[in-house]
Amino acid sequence: MEARKPLSSRSPLLYRVSVCLHRLHRGCRWYLGGEKHSLYRSDEVFPFVVVSHRSLLMRKLAGTDQILQKNKVQSLRIAASLIDGVVIHPEEVFSFWRLVGRPVRRRGFMPGLQLSFGKMTSMVGGGLCQLTNLLHWMILQTPLSVTERHRHSFDPFPDYRRTVPFGTGATVFYNYLDFAFRNDSSLRFQMKVWVEDEFLRGEIRCEKELPVSYSIVERNHRFVMENGKVYRENELWRIETAARTSGIVSRKFLFRNHVEVLYDVSGIPGICLQQAGD
Repeated sequence: MEARKPLSSRSPLLYRVSVCLHRLHRGCRWYLGGEKHSLYRSDEVFPFVVVSHRSLLMRKLAGTDQILQKNKVQSLRIAASLIDGVVIHPEEVFSFWRLVGRPVRRRGFMPGLQLSFGKMTSMVGGGLCQLTNLLHWMILQTPLSVTERHRHSFDPFPDYRRTVPFGTGATVFYNYLDFAFRNDSSLRFQMKVWVEDEFLRGEIRCEKELPVSYSIVERNHRFVMENGKVYRENELWRIETAARTSGIVSRKFLFRNHVEVLYDVSGIPGICLQQAGD
């Protein structure tokens, strides 16, 4: 039986009312919920790099307006400047939207691509999920704990110069679809993010050198046909390794992805489509 659509999706007015209520609820949680948020930024750069990463700013996306991708870069510059240098003290929560604020034109944010209900649309601030994707990938390789993360239920585009496993992204929508993590350790960490000519770059630094390092391993990646639709799936595991001995301390299952593919996989080199149950 086909799932019933939520009431808010049945008319634009109901949708706007629903969004306003969700945003009001989030604001109440921020100021009345009792969580201690990371709001302090330091010009002093912490000495030890825990993890670093970079992601390509301009991707080859069929059928999309390149101007929207250029606009995205402008929005990313603004958002990165609001996060760069933020210090996460023990027991503090990092909230992406609490730091970045509402992405509107008067603050310099530009229309960019946004995936909504499985379709690409143009929205002011669209494309900021590239920053939360980068943040989430780095957080997975630290002792910090992700407390809120949302992901798309679709794979919209073929891989283009992908350097991380599929399904590690974190989508956001102001302000109630947030990306957040908590510092449950006894150390202070610092976020460093900036935009270069070709890449969005990031680092997570610490005030002291960690006794362990982390790596992410992908397992059981495949494309599978189910009920006439193509799905992409994989598993992500985290390996914790002792810094001095290089011995494995632990292996932890993180999550499994199983999402519908929105592009034609036939003819793409390296893709072998399997049948469900194989």
